[in-house]
Amino acid sequence: MVVTVVLLIWLAAAVATDVTLGKIFNAITYPGMVAAIAFNALGSAGVASGWWPPKAAAAWGWVGLWASVLGLLACGLVMVACYVFFRVGGGDVKLIAMIGAFLGPDQGILVMLWTFVLGACAGLILLVWRLGPVRLAASVARHVLWSIRLGGFHPLTPEQRRQLEPPLFLAPSALIAVIVVRFEVAERLLPTLFP
Repeated sequence: MVVTVVLLIWLAAAVATDVTLGKIFNAITYPGMVAAIAFNALGSAGVASGWWPPKAAAAWGWVGLWASVLGLLACGLVMVACYVFFRVGGGDVKLIAMIGAFLGPDQGILVMLWTFVLGACAGLILLVWRLGPVRLAASVARHVLWSIRLGGFHPLTPEQRRQLEPPLFLAPSALIAVIVVRFEVAERLLPTLFP
């Protein structure tokens, strides 16, 4: 529980800088990664994934350290791919890698997936809010009809592309995702919604 509180404090700092300045600073993520590895190496987290590390490492008490390093690498590598192919910010990459270091590979990847889902929902809501539902639907319909008429995909103009790229803040989504995963919100809520 101590690790969860420390992680939430680090994420709150990242949310504050991401929303106000549009950046997640290295002064937040790098010390967070070191703290996560230190906490897990001391065994205070208990984030072992069950399939790694080998029994020899478990006998020496290195389970938390291995889980932390694996979480950092797993989440970090996926986010590096997102950075290369989808233009995700570098601070977001390091933030999700830090979360993986705190939570280990299993819960780290789960938090990362929840972050993407929540971030996409927030981005869509922001897009509809900025353009308006009627204008957005008309623009999409016009573009689809134009593409059908030309017999292929017609690229967007720079103006259209700029309108469809609202700023996306992943730190708030990551904070909510950690709460959802660590406090098992989805597991408690789904049975009541869908009996």
